[in-house]
Amino acid sequence: MKIRLSNARAWLPIGLALLTVYIIWGSTYLAIRVVDEGLPPLLSAGIRFLLAGAILFVFLRVRGAPLPNRRQWAGAAVVGGLLLVGGNGGVVLAEQSVASSVAALTIATTPLWAVLFARIWGRWPTRPEWIGLLVGFLGIICLNLGGSLHATPLGAVTLVVAAACWALGSVWSQHLPLPVGAMSSAAEMLVAGPVLVILGLVHQERFTGNFSASALWALAYLVVFGSLVAFSAYGYLLKRVRPALATSYAYVNPLVALLLGAALLGEQITGIELLALLFILTGVVLVALGRTRKA
Repeated sequence: MKIRLSNARAWLPIGLALLTVYIIWGSTYLAIRVVDEGLPPLLSAGIRFLLAGAILFVFLRVRGAPLPNRRQWAGAAVVGGLLLVGGNGGVVLAEQSVASSVAALTIATTPLWAVLFARIWGRWPTRPEWIGLLVGFLGIICLNLGGSLHATPLGAVTLVVAAACWALGSVWSQHLPLPVGAMSSAAEMLVAGPVLVILGLVHQERFTGNFSASALWALAYLVVFGSLVAFSAYGYLLKRVRPALATSYAYVNPLVALLLGAALLGEQITGIELLALLFILTGVVLVALGRTRKA
């Protein structure tokens, strides 16, 4: 069956947005690890979102985007708190004691949490989505077994809570009044940034002045690509596709983290990890097909 040109054009930006969050967010786990080794985690995360949010906000205002109203700011506060404070904040804390690949593996449970939280609003996944979620999770298990990865108990719990927060924020965002377009991402980052800075100060984090060049470059990468580019792409997806598809990046991110570890740290990729690749990609395809059939 041929795909109509109009449908292909409609799916092109969605495909590009998915590819963006798949690849860029997969690399951010390594970048966060580098930042954590040279900068305080919560303070650097707060500065990251303050800078990215301010840049995006000013850019949109110059182009004539309207200011969010009170209800939209409140919605952005809820979503930004769950996604960036609870979700990303949990990751940056956990990666002080947990390997970046382990963090990516744990966050891969996000689509499963999304399925659970979507039920609150009466939405059940389709059968292909269920199968895709299960197949993808099987791939995550294979990656874990193949990599012989271990996490500290506190770090593991922190990552599970982070995944749950991210999933709840993703699903809830579709039922809250939010600013239009990319202004939603800007508002969420501007709200979450100061909260993360305050939490960092409460956590007794301080900048010592001994900044490594690698940590600063990694922070710059997170600001530009991890926040401005990828987070905006994710906000675009949340408004146009089902949560199961929007959060399917969690199945691909561990693979990207694994490949980066092999390329930059010389880690070996085993046969069981290649098998995991097959499961993960199959799961993502099934989730996408489930969304298409529902539409």
